[in-house]
Amino acid sequence: MYAIIKTGGKQLKVEAGQTIYVEKLAAEAGETVTFDQVVFVGGEKTVIGKPLVEGATVTGTVEKQGRGKKVVTFKYKPKKHSHTKKGHRQPYTKVVIDAINA
Repeated sequence: MYAIIKTGGKQLKVEAGQTIYVEKLAAEAGETVTFDQVVFVGGEKTVIGKPLVEGATVTGTVEKQGRGKKVVTFKYKPKKHSHTKKGHRQPYTKVVIDAINA
């Protein structure tokens, strides 16, 4: 059984036992989170949401909070002696999917 959920402005296909990385959630490590924006539930019986599936939820446990690898942006204007270098590390939450309740 699998589901497609919406979180952090993205849609993710998840299954029970799977580890996913999502945009930072306000939860500490070890807490349980519930995703209630379920777009699709597949398996033996397929349910398509209009736009969301009524009463369907996906629960997971937060494993850790972290930050991704550094992305460097470098802006350069030739012949003007102008350049800008900036770095960014996107925060994420690592979640292990426990169950899909449809």
